[in-house]
Parts: sequence; C-alpha cells; structure tokens
Amino acid sequence: MRPSRTLITALAGVGLVGALTGCAADGSAMAEDPAPQNDYADGEYSATGSYVSPNGTETIDVSVTLEGGVVADVAVTSHPTNPNTEQFQGRFVQGIADHVVGKNLDELSVTKVSGSSLTSGGFNDAIEQIKADARG
Repeated sequence: MRPSRTLITALAGVGLVGALTGCAADGSAMAEDPAPQNDYADGEYSATGSYVSPNGTETIDVSVTLEGGVVADVAVTSHPTNPNTEQFQGRFVQGIADHVVGKNLDELSVTKVSGSSLTSGGFNDAIEQIKADARG
C-alpha cells in the first residue's frame, strides 16, 4: 500500500518545523539559555542594614564585591547591643559567605543563617541599598 500524498506532505511539514525550532527569525541559531542580564557595575559596595529584635533595633554593616553581577566576596560587621544579639550576629557573620558568594545579586534573599533568623532582615535591607548603588 502506497502512502497518500497528504500523509507525505504532513510528515515533511513536521520535519521542517522540527528543523526550524532551533532557529531565530533571521535563520541564525538561537541560544539555549541566554545569560542572565547584569544590571550592576563591578566593584565593592557597602551599606548598613537594620532590623528589630526583641531587644530593639539592631544594625549590621554589609560589604560585597560584585563581578559580573555575582557576589565575589562578602563581609559583615556586627554591632550588637546585648549579649544575646552578639551571639546571633556572630553566628550570622561566620556563616553568611557560604550562602551568598557565587550567587547572582538579584537572587539574594537570606532567611536564616547558622540559627540566626532576625539578622537576615538587616542583611537583606543592606543588600537592597547595595543593589540601588550598584545600578549607578
């Protein structure tokens, strides 16, 4: 039994669509995963973030080094107002690099680091300020 002309035409069309799927309108190949857009200037940026703890308002200083929109380095300086805050901010300072170095600045949203959940609010506050500064 011979295949019909309609069946042959349909199969040819499916093959053509499959071949063109990876091409742009101008016939060039399209990238599989485009690189994320970098809206930030490289450099070192610093800001002070604040948050409210049961003991009142607390602050931390955050410095990040950006390379291509990615955090290459981070440093946090704590400013505890009491021994309890000193303990939690100290844990946060020791563990934050593992959570943010190598990450895209736009992807940073820290919730809890080394058992410290409130200090992350101050960190995120500082990161928002740094984003604004790095956009120039």
